[in-house]
Amino acid sequence: MRLAQIMAGAHLGGAELFFERLSLGLHRAGITVLPIIRRDAERAARLTSGGLSPVELRFGGPFDLLTRPRLARTLAEFAPRVAMSWMSRATDHMPRGPFIHVGRLGGPYPLRHYRHCDHLVGNTHGLVAWFRANGWPETRTHYLPNFVTDHAATVPVADLPPVIPPRRPRLLALGRLHPDKGFDILIQALAALPSATLLIAGEGPERATLLHLTATLCLTDRVHFLGWRDDAGALLRAADLFVCSSRREPLGNVVLEAWSAGCPVLATDAEGPRELIAPGSDGLLVPREDPAALAEAATTLLAEPARAAALAAAGRQRFLAEFAEAPVLARWLRFFETIPQ
Repeated sequence: MRLAQIMAGAHLGGAELFFERLSLGLHRAGITVLPIIRRDAERAARLTSGGLSPVELRFGGPFDLLTRPRLARTLAEFAPRVAMSWMSRATDHMPRGPFIHVGRLGGPYPLRHYRHCDHLVGNTHGLVAWFRANGWPETRTHYLPNFVTDHAATVPVADLPPVIPPRRPRLLALGRLHPDKGFDILIQALAALPSATLLIAGEGPERATLLHLTATLCLTDRVHFLGWRDDAGALLRAADLFVCSSRREPLGNVVLEAWSAGCPVLATDAEGPRELIAPGSDGLLVPREDPAALAEAATTLLAEPARAAALAAAGRQRFLAEFAEAPVLARWLRFFETIPQ
């Protein structure tokens, strides 16, 4: 089995990190994988250290006339059975060839980019239903979940800001500082949680806006921006509660990360968390755009540690059964082995 994985995404992001995990996991499982990536020295180094030999191309905009022929030559030389393009930019550069072309989407991207694909893969049932509602047949649309690292044995992070009192409850949020993530809603909710500290790990264009909001609400001593981190598991292991406050969240890898780490989850009812979480069983859901509801649910969980622990334990079991590397890789392997031309 020969698989080409084509990714032209950003330097940082959930889809990009899963691309790396999946490529390395399939390689360890015995598939011959060729990663073809947008130029990124750090991503190339991580893939190389895992035993792969990535090819780096420009993957520029509409005036990039070189990537497509170079990609065509690379694919012709590698001769994959399956070539999987991740998201729209990589798919736009794909040539036709004697391979099965799979488009992998992490959200409801414009389907015109994928009209030449043989199959589409989505990482939620809702996304696959959307493919089918937009004219793609059931035989060519497939649900294949993500997996995340198992953080059960991860040592909790020790280098948190020293100004955080050791007994103050720690709320943790992870993700790109973007309006979709609703960090402004979470910061407003914190104003009604006077005993709690909020840690936000991520970077993005909303940083200045969020800092201004924090100062306006006089929360500078209780909201800590940690920047982009590569130790999500250690942060989750040190947190009392993980909060996903997104306005829009097609999947919610962060929810899976929290389940893996055994951290209780509180989320808004955005698309992904709404599909993942069984409310009251393995997490809590509250309406989007509602700081009061977010604060009330957080207050409840922080005041009832036994209930929070039960949610965390159930989330951990969901992770082991559905989103750990072994069961997810088994699904991907079956897909690649049986996918029709």
